[in-house]
Amino acid sequence: MGKSFRELDVWQRAMELAVAVYKLTTAFPDSERFGLVSQLRRAAVSIPSNISEGSGRATKGEYLQFLGHARGSAFEVETQLELARVLGFGKEDAQLKTSDLCTEVGKMLRAMMQSLQS
Repeated sequence: MGKSFRELDVWQRAMELAVAVYKLTTAFPDSERFGLVSQLRRAAVSIPSNISEGSGRATKGEYLQFLGHARGSAFEVETQLELARVLGFGKEDAQLKTSDLCTEVGKMLRAMMQSLQS
């Protein structure tokens, strides 16, 4: 719907978030490889994936639905990052950077959805 998804600031920031999650989770305990690491990475990858998939849909309603999925995944990542912080997984500065990126992406998605709805 308009621009290529690669040109969207929200997609670019969501990709940065996914990369940050991958980097952060490399420092998690090996025992979390199939637990929190897997969950966090899957949810983080889901954000830019849903943005790009939605941009290729035929209607604005479908696009909004996929942006909603992306936003839900952002909330999922936010919760999982908080759990990781409480458990002491990962480096504190990387946790903070990743959490801030996640909050920013969530706000960008909300703004984009509001813009499409009006």
